[in-house]
Amino acid sequence: MIHIAKGGLSWIIVSFALFFVVLVLVFFILSSFLLLLCFFCFLISCLLIVFFRDPERSIGTGIVAVADGTIREVASLPDPDIGDSIKVSTFMNIHNVHVNRMPFDGTILKITHHAGGHLPAFTKESDVNERVVLLIHTSLGLMKVVQIAGTIARRIVPYVHEGDTVKKGEKLGLIRLGSRVDLFLPATRIKTVAIQVHQKIKAGEDSVAEPHG
Repeated sequence: MIHIAKGGLSWIIVSFALFFVVLVLVFFILSSFLLLLCFFCFLISCLLIVFFRDPERSIGTGIVAVADGTIREVASLPDPDIGDSIKVSTFMNIHNVHVNRMPFDGTILKITHHAGGHLPAFTKESDVNERVVLLIHTSLGLMKVVQIAGTIARRIVPYVHEGDTVKKGEKLGLIRLGSRVDLFLPATRIKTVAIQVHQKIKAGEDSVAEPHG
């Protein structure tokens, strides 16, 4: 059975409703245009099921990936919230699972929504895109997750609230139709980084870093 992510079911229902409306019209008005439209609506509905699937995951060790996708950047840099940090940036394509997951056990201290553009998420310019920033208190110190909307992804759907205590691998939210997620880790508490640029990862399942004990 396919599990559908919260925030994606309404899109699928609307798409299938449109398909059935066109299908009924085909019975009364047989035309090549309506047949093509019917096929197109059915195809979109099936693709939305794929896009919004929410499979179960076996939670990995250490600090786990926040998003499914491809690692686009691993960098050491100062961050205004974390201080000296390791940034792990993941690009989510439209075929990836769109549900984001908690990297480590912690408490959501602050959630901030920033309005912005919708430039392609794999570019540097996408730093000014619409985004949601989650600041997380963990036993290793502060961590930060930044969910960034892209060209197609126009809506970020949070599943958590400020003050929530969330276990590693639990669901944080959904970015509809792909985008980018940046994870900022406290550099002084990271023993090894377990991923590299261009590597494909799965949220909650693959380890991105091993912390100091």
